[in-house]
Amino acid sequence: MKKTERKAETFEASDTFSRCHPMLNFFYFAVVLIFTMFSQHPLILAVSYAGAVSYGILLNGAGKTLRQSCFFTLPALLIVALLNPMFNHYGVTMLYYIESSGNWVTLEALIYGVVLGTVMFVVIQWFSCYNQVMTSDKFVYLFGRIIPALSLVLSMALRFVPEFLHQLKVIRNGQKGMGRDVSEGNLFRRIRYGLNILSILITWALENAIETSDSMKSRGYGLPERTAFSIYRFTNRDKILGTVMAFLSMIFTVGIAKGAAYASYNPRILLAGFTIQGRTSPVSAGSLLTAATYLCYGLFCFLPVILELTEQIHLKNSRKHAGADIGMTYRRIYEELEQEG
Repeated sequence: MKKTERKAETFEASDTFSRCHPMLNFFYFAVVLIFTMFSQHPLILAVSYAGAVSYGILLNGAGKTLRQSCFFTLPALLIVALLNPMFNHYGVTMLYYIESSGNWVTLEALIYGVVLGTVMFVVIQWFSCYNQVMTSDKFVYLFGRIIPALSLVLSMALRFVPEFLHQLKVIRNGQKGMGRDVSEGNLFRRIRYGLNILSILITWALENAIETSDSMKSRGYGLPERTAFSIYRFTNRDKILGTVMAFLSMIFTVGIAKGAAYASYNPRILLAGFTIQGRTSPVSAGSLLTAATYLCYGLFCFLPVILELTEQIHLKNSRKHAGADIGMTYRRIYEELEQEG
């Protein structure tokens, strides 16, 4: 009995930055995620969010990126922003007194809740880009020799969610064609159809796991003398890009360490570069270093978009010159034929 093979789905992006060396891809996302998670200054988060959304639009399109931001991530941000002042009551600016608990809702706790929600919001946006660029092949290439077991588990876990969602969509479309989708029929029929879809999905997941295990075993995974094929090469372009990324990250790392992005929300709101309620930040990095910090961080966050725009402009100019050269060649051939005639 011939078994129908399912075509493997690839989730790798095709922009200019994703075609760079995996080491540069991983370094980029590691830096932006670390500084987004541990820097609580509003300007740093705003720049990081703008870079994440721009790159997300480049990878996934404007519709999908904005839908994910508005309908999935934004509600989580609002929940975190509202829950924080309910459980944390630090701060000196009283806004509302809760009689049932005998505690005050303070402005500082509310603002800090918004900041925490924003951090989670931006990190999720960056991870959506990470899943498109850092494929399992790249991850195994970087860490397969160092931590083979852990790299395999992480790469499979990161790939599992998008592949699981894709298969769920395939199953739903098949069931919808037979009139057995969860959106059809009464309540009991919807529950039965939903359980049927879940059963099919779990069966596919178990079968896929067995096929993956057999494939790895047949390819000699885990054997001491097993070699690994790699298509990645560290080119001159990667060297230039790596130097630029290292220089930019060094500048804004020094600036943030000197206090250019200082932020405190307990007991008062103190932000570097801002005067709030007549109070300024106790740490100052100087106007020149602060400007260089935010400029370099902005360039770093928008680096994939800048690379893609530069590549598109270069490609457009190349096509224009190629078209002109072809036109001149045909003209010369036509003139030579006229002279011979």
